[in-house]
Amino acid sequence: MVPAALSTQLTQQLPTCHTIGIGAGNGTAGQVLVMPDMLGVNLGKTPKFVRNFLHGQHSVQDAFSAYVAAVKDGSFPDNAQHAW
Repeated sequence: MVPAALSTQLTQQLPTCHTIGIGAGNGTAGQVLVMPDMLGVNLGKTPKFVRNFLHGQHSVQDAFSAYVAAVKDGSFPDNAQHAW
């Protein structure tokens, strides 16, 4: 639950420290999303930072490919929707 602005600031100030975010916005050096969350099979309330990458895909492999593509092209995470 690190705010996106803070994670971006830390990443910029610590260029040799690779920051990894899960709900910390798109300003980190990398992203993590737990497999059950990214496939939409989590139990209970879905956290704010989760996006179901299996939705609209034909296989789990396609969901993983969609996740990788979204992180690389910057469409995930969307700070307005997936960050604190």
